[in-house]
Amino acid sequence: MLLQNPTGKQEAFGGKKAIAVPQSVIENQCVKDPIISNLYITNIGYYDQAHNHYCQRGQGTGQHILIYCTRGKGEVTIPGNKYVIEEGTVLLIPENTPHAYCADPQNPWTIFWIHFKGNNSADVVSRFKKRHGIKAPISSGARCVELFDEIYGQLERGYSIDNLINVNMCLWHFVSSFLYNEPKLAVEAHENKTKTEFAIDYFTRNLNRTISLGEVARAVHLSPSHFSTLFKGKTGFSPIEYFNQLKMQKACQYLHFTELRIKDISRELGIADYYYFSRLFTKTMGISPFAYRKQKLNTQ
Repeated sequence: MLLQNPTGKQEAFGGKKAIAVPQSVIENQCVKDPIISNLYITNIGYYDQAHNHYCQRGQGTGQHILIYCTRGKGEVTIPGNKYVIEEGTVLLIPENTPHAYCADPQNPWTIFWIHFKGNNSADVVSRFKKRHGIKAPISSGARCVELFDEIYGQLERGYSIDNLINVNMCLWHFVSSFLYNEPKLAVEAHENKTKTEFAIDYFTRNLNRTISLGEVARAVHLSPSHFSTLFKGKTGFSPIEYFNQLKMQKACQYLHFTELRIKDISRELGIADYYYFSRLFTKTMGISPFAYRKQKLNTQ
């Protein structure tokens, strides 16, 4: 049975999805918050039948990496060991561990992956290694995918403090579902949405154009001043700042998964002034669009 795409949305980048949490958000919110700082996501993504997928990191990376394969297979090399990762297998690469991995040429893997850090992250990895080594079979995969979908879908809605706490508390459950291989649990969907959530929905549907404060306030039937106060009180960001963060999240995906020129990416996101786009991206992500693309090309 084929798995549903994460978030239930149409794939926009040839079966690939990825989010890099901005460094400013990590430094100013994740690291400083007493709840989030113990375990938090820095990058998250999904590759469907990742033909020609290859990555080599000679010095490792500053985060722990969890890779869950739901179809096909691939190979992971860590000094002294090679691991074949097949359907229903999870592998955990500790931070700063040199490694390389690639999809099988004939039967490329479909993988869900998360990079994570935090005060307790080394203890979590140590517990996993004591229980499984660094590779483990998974019997409750459907639940793991549901949790991934929930985390990814929430991150697509931006980086308010409430959202980050929710996402990274879900991360504990996600990791424990591999550590202890929990059976599927029934979870109720939350149907009711606030004005803020409706506004975020509006933002995500209109990333390709410019939106004024007045427009989105009208969409949720509030005055601009009332809406702005309500939104910032709920998310910690002004509406337009939040909207721009979502635009930069999408820009990262264009830079990561397409060969579009940076000027064209700017236009795709409704920003006519390329120089403004570049400044906004650099301010949000802590790195220029050009440097971000180069960095990703060197680590894929």
